[in-house]
Amino acid sequence: MAFQDHVERVAGEVVGAFPADSGIYAVTFRVDSVDQDPRSPYVAIGYTTEADAAESAEKASDAWEARWSYAFFPETGLEGVRVAGRDPGAAEVHRREAESRGIWYEDGEEPGDRPELLVEWFYEVCVAAARHLHDSGRIVETLGRPVPVILYDMFDPDAMFRLTSHANPAELIGEFMSGDSG
Repeated sequence: MAFQDHVERVAGEVVGAFPADSGIYAVTFRVDSVDQDPRSPYVAIGYTTEADAAESAEKASDAWEARWSYAFFPETGLEGVRVAGRDPGAAEVHRREAESRGIWYEDGEEPGDRPELLVEWFYEVCVAAARHLHDSGRIVETLGRPVPVILYDMFDPDAMFRLTSHANPAELIGEFMSGDSG
């Protein structure tokens, strides 16, 4: 199984197990890596609900921040429900694919631009997994309606709008994208 296939499969399983009728308005993908090493990426897949946004409204500076800023996501949105990419089988597939792409490097080796290339490749994997959730109908099947998948990397906040815009149909992210000042 290819690394992309693995991430898509796990994302589908996670979303398929979300509680129905719970007010979920966004699926969340926190793109991260173990010890900030791009050779060990993972995505924490979760969600946030209308009740979470209402609770955050008291603390946030505005309605957009309460609803869309990962700083206000609940544990289910920040830590996710489950991660994909960190398990040993996926890690080995990731390594083999990175080696075949010429972007793998070993400790002590001059990495050049390979760390950035690994990050961008994983971003592509996550965007494709989010698009697959839409295209396969998994989100609608589970939640009864389409909702956006918000992709974010807490170590690269500027990537959030670009990744989310590539991962979702435009009609689902208008409100989210209104917070993009870039």
